[in-house]
Amino acid sequence: MLNEPKGGPAAACAFSPDEREAVYRAIETRRDVRDEFLSNPLPDDLVRRLLQAAHNAPSVGFMQPWNFVLVRAPETRERVWQAFQRANEEAALMFSGEQQSKYRSLKLEGIRKAPLSICITCDRSRGGAVVLGRTHNPQMDVYSTVCAVQNLWLAARAEGVGVGWVSIFHEAEIKTILGIPETIEIVAWLCVGYVDKLYQQPELAVKGWRQRLPLEDLVFEDGWGRSNGRP
Repeated sequence: MLNEPKGGPAAACAFSPDEREAVYRAIETRRDVRDEFLSNPLPDDLVRRLLQAAHNAPSVGFMQPWNFVLVRAPETRERVWQAFQRANEEAALMFSGEQQSKYRSLKLEGIRKAPLSICITCDRSRGGAVVLGRTHNPQMDVYSTVCAVQNLWLAARAEGVGVGWVSIFHEAEIKTILGIPETIEIVAWLCVGYVDKLYQQPELAVKGWRQRLPLEDLVFEDGWGRSNGRP
């Protein structure tokens, strides 16, 4: 029998109860941090672990379409914050009445306060014109990049590091500031830094924006809208 290639199949075992609990705890206590960042710089080895976790994400056709632009310079983050502020004012005007007041009351200072920002991009040309698994759904490369975002976020939670996902900006402005080629798509701007407190529940739920939907209302079986009451 030919030897299995390096990295081939190995026994699949469930995690120990403590390991399993740690995974679920990271998932359940992960929060989107907006204003609670500390100014302490993150050690390089910690940043490397977070990036490695992101790089270990699944990707369609193993195309690994992501890049990570690390932004530490205060002057660059200030330019990005100004771009965010312009877009944020536009966003505020899309709401009305009490909802607009609630929106304006949310503190969104991560770009200025967090010592590190990471712009995560998707190179949709990586892997060539035809990519295994993307032949009928061209969005799979973007979905893969989002998996990298989630991996980084969960690893950060385990490290006691907060992450805030900023999505309110005009992409062209950020590309100009960072010199990102037109063909590259920005998927996430993440503010990353130590925190000493996290909301026990999602901040938007605590502040009355929206509440978590009941899981049982979202699960169907064998077809849309069909539910038998099982999880």
